[in-house]
Amino acid sequence: MFRSLSALTLVASAAIVGAVTLNLDPVNGRTGSYLLGVPEADRARAAFLKSRGSARVTTVPATQLAYVQYTLSVGVGSPATYYNIVLDTGSSNTFVGTGKKYVRTSTSIPTGEEVNVTYGSGFFSGYEYIDQVTIAPDFVIRNQSIGDALQSADFEGVDGIIGVGPLILTEGTLYPDTNATIQTVTGNALTQGLIQTEVIGVYFAPATKYSQANGAVTFGSIDPSLYYGEITYTPVTQTSPSSYYWGINVTGATYGSETVIPGSYAGIVDTGTTLIYIADDWFKTYQAAIPGSYLDNSTGLIVIPESSLPALRPLDFSIGGSVFTLEPAAQLIPQDQNKAWGGEPGVQYGYVGPLGAFSGEGLDFIIGQKFMERFYAIFDTTNNRVGFAYT
Repeated sequence: MFRSLSALTLVASAAIVGAVTLNLDPVNGRTGSYLLGVPEADRARAAFLKSRGSARVTTVPATQLAYVQYTLSVGVGSPATYYNIVLDTGSSNTFVGTGKKYVRTSTSIPTGEEVNVTYGSGFFSGYEYIDQVTIAPDFVIRNQSIGDALQSADFEGVDGIIGVGPLILTEGTLYPDTNATIQTVTGNALTQGLIQTEVIGVYFAPATKYSQANGAVTFGSIDPSLYYGEITYTPVTQTSPSSYYWGINVTGATYGSETVIPGSYAGIVDTGTTLIYIADDWFKTYQAAIPGSYLDNSTGLIVIPESSLPALRPLDFSIGGSVFTLEPAAQLIPQDQNKAWGGEPGVQYGYVGPLGAFSGEGLDFIIGQKFMERFYAIFDTTNNRVGFAYT
């Protein structure tokens, strides 16, 4: 599920005073079909999310890991040990130790609580600590609750997660105080005066090579240099279970002249999900509109015949009164990545897939990383809304 890694780099931004940008780069050293099974893992995450739901500005680089995940380099402790951890809007716990082990220092204080979090196909468990978290040299969060992962699964190549979802998602993750919640890093940054608004701006970009710094995350505001045009905001949905996450309503979607999403339905925006997933009945409509396309059982990806490529149409999502268009190229996995996805050479695979459930269940789509590689995304806790803009 989580397949990203990043190096922390500081990039000065002339557009915003005090801004620091962290690059998102892919992990080195992976070979073979290491992305095989990502669609199944994403759908398992979707099913789990659905069941569970019943002052200054700092921009840091995000690293795109092996085509499928984005991470930040974050310091923990004093002196800080740096960890490459996944940026996840679909969860809210922050922890390290799945790769590089947690190093306790003078700032590490045990809380006496055990912690256990499940992520669909992965999990971690261990002990909770209070510690110091360094996002950038001048952005240090004190007294942050973090997990020390002593056991985990499905976190290959990364050291943990920085969870920036809603606070409610931390409830039930501690023991023995099962009713407690854990303040998120953005919530603590707001309380400590490091930011004046609890908001993050996320910039992802399509990978052009295996390893590159090609993303950024802004804490406390947005970075106008990373998008163009107007931002479209839409409120967090009131439809459960999407309302427990960064859930929004899409008011319709079309593929060319075909209606794919026939009205207003709720789903979530999730940096921890790789692909773009729509309810199975909608996916059937999308697939039927592409002659000869089929779902490949081996990779879990849609296959689009070469004969249908010239006639591919835009996939348009209506959100907040604006239309966000995935052009044909934005729906296609570059063929030089086929081996990584477990695919066959010369076969054209796509980024849009079935959710694993039919529409009308309150979480009918997931807008994942591949959508956000085309559109700047804003997660605004203070105003309870999500925003998008073209990049």
